[in-house]
Amino acid sequence: MLDAASKAFFQTLSYNAILKKLASRYGMSGPQAFARRFIAGETVDDAIAALRAIQEQGLHSTLDYLGESVTSLAAAENAAREYVGLVEAVDRAGVERNLSLKLTQLGLDVDRAICVDNLRRILRAAGRCGFFVRIDMESSAHTDATLDIFETVWKLGDRGVGVVLQSCLYRSEKDFERVNALGARIRLVKGAYREPRNVAYQQKSDVDAAYMRLARRLLTEGTHPAIATHDVEILDEVKRFAAERDIARDGFEFQMLYGIRRDLQNALRDEGYRMRVYVPFGREWFPYFMRRLGERPANVAFVLRSLFAER
Repeated sequence: MLDAASKAFFQTLSYNAILKKLASRYGMSGPQAFARRFIAGETVDDAIAALRAIQEQGLHSTLDYLGESVTSLAAAENAAREYVGLVEAVDRAGVERNLSLKLTQLGLDVDRAICVDNLRRILRAAGRCGFFVRIDMESSAHTDATLDIFETVWKLGDRGVGVVLQSCLYRSEKDFERVNALGARIRLVKGAYREPRNVAYQQKSDVDAAYMRLARRLLTEGTHPAIATHDVEILDEVKRFAAERDIARDGFEFQMLYGIRRDLQNALRDEGYRMRVYVPFGREWFPYFMRRLGERPANVAFVLRSLFAER
């Protein structure tokens, strides 16, 4: 994993308008379509085709229509409308009904009440079609609002919804207790955002130790636990812990990102574990893509090989 400075570097690049424009021109089409490894495509049809391929491999999936940090109510309402259309398209296609979304895409930074309305609109459509919806966790500046909104919709009766917690944040063990007390489903991740020292661990070893503390609690106390990591040492430790506690292999699931460590995804499936792939798509793929580069040196190497390989 890259160090904190490198993660910060790639996160800074993700906001560069010129770089985004260049990447958008070449990243998803042509012989050097370097982003295609990590992004299913830009259209709903691309996304559904990816879901079908994953399903045929005996893997599970969750679909994410990319976009975040919108700055207008019109953009937020459009995102909600797109998600409702996505629900209907996936339902017609007959592929797995599982979505992930970000609240800043629905207007969290513009108008919190509108954000809640947009989320509930999506949840109503999802509920009619039997979907499960996961609210992704964004930077620590949004953690309180994300959990408050999640708890609001939960208490209003929207139970086909879960949330994400990040082990890098000091606060996450208390947040686990809050969410778990509701009986809600949690996806555990390390965290992909640059965070300050006063709110987050800076060393990989500390993030990993916090991850395992939370993973053990999630496995023994949680509801449908989702262990999201590509870290082989953590995967092995989770498997050992589950076996020692006689936790069935289908009593929880592993989750990984589209295009990353496919060998591990298939190996976990073959070992009898539930394996879910996080499938992002959409035209606003650049910030997500840059965070993926910031997480693993192998991702950077893959992109460079794609750009300079002879075809």
